[in-house]
Amino acid sequence: MNFQFQFNFNMFPERSFNNQYKCFSVSMLPGTYRRDVERGGKIIMPPSALEHLTRLNIRFPMLFRLTNEKTSRITHCGVLEFVADEGRVYLPCWMMYNLLLQEGELITVESANLPIATFSRFQPQSEDFLDITNPKAVLENGLRNFACLTTGDIIAIKYNERIYEMCVLETKPGPAVTIIECDMNVEFAPPLGYIEKETKKDENIVDPADLMPAPSGFVPFKGQGNRLDGKKRREFAKPEITSSKPTYIRGIPDYDYKLGTLTFLRTLKPTNNKEVKDPDEFKAFTGEGFSLRKPKPIE
Repeated sequence: MNFQFQFNFNMFPERSFNNQYKCFSVSMLPGTYRRDVERGGKIIMPPSALEHLTRLNIRFPMLFRLTNEKTSRITHCGVLEFVADEGRVYLPCWMMYNLLLQEGELITVESANLPIATFSRFQPQSEDFLDITNPKAVLENGLRNFACLTTGDIIAIKYNERIYEMCVLETKPGPAVTIIECDMNVEFAPPLGYIEKETKKDENIVDPADLMPAPSGFVPFKGQGNRLDGKKRREFAKPEITSSKPTYIRGIPDYDYKLGTLTFLRTLKPTNNKEVKDPDEFKAFTGEGFSLRKPKPIE
């Protein structure tokens, strides 16, 4: 007789992890300064925590709920490594500020199961964030080092050697979500303190049309048409063509010309030189010609 046995890992229920540690910022971690911790939302825990989590059958990825019992401030995070000194955990500085923690204070670390994020809304804490060409791409790249988002947290994103703080205004489907392998829609609220500039007409600004002189002389398209009902149209004064320019005579320069002006004389009928009877008047191209060659004698 053959017997077949099936081993089911679910027969060992998952239990919660709950422990207290002394909290320190990453700058207090012995050895080389860990910039990768500052740029994300994950903490460093001691090796004993990993052994405890393994015995409790905690599923991956491991997510935790951090609570400051004194101020009742809460946030969520992932774990980066288990290399901290026993009894200690190391957090990013922005997470220390959110939890209102001082160096060496106690913090409660609990295992957490969070829903997968579908939507999040952020508010930049500085108007300088508007200078970024593609803010969504910058945010997406910065969130790669995060495991969770908690509504109300102010996270830090580094871009072009600058730190941009972002407040998490809203997350769906819950107030705390995991962003590991998710398809999340992102929206931005106006930056903190940003006031949209309204386009109002300044009273001191003069319209260029007001600076134009009143038309004089012939004005095109000025007049009044006939009425369709047969009534008599109103009488209006006919514009008079005024010209202070004297009669133009070809060949005589304009001695009254002013530098920077341009005068069009195409509307004036030039006077024919033949009509000028004054013998003292200038006549163009008059006189006898001379030849440079000596005339050949006639044989």
